[in-house]
Amino acid sequence: MSVTVTLPAALLPLFPGAPGLLQLDAGTVAELMDALEARWPGMRDRLCDSRPAIRRHINVFVEGKRATLDTNLAPGAEVFIITAVSGG
Repeated sequence: MSVTVTLPAALLPLFPGAPGLLQLDAGTVAELMDALEARWPGMRDRLCDSRPAIRRHINVFVEGKRATLDTNLAPGAEVFIITAVSGG
């Protein structure tokens, strides 16, 4: 059940070797976070909080729709993890 994941550019310098685009096997967004953590320890803490939930300033989109950790991933789904832009 491979999905295509796009990681935010701001995250890449923190995890040497992490590509901006990769394929992972995951059935839910939570499993995707586990797979990222397995490859780059500490990445889940940057993306998720202790509730557990996706951090407030991180957005995850699956096939163009906002997702939570419970969101199911269909084989071949496109997942975008992006940082929120804020300011005033």
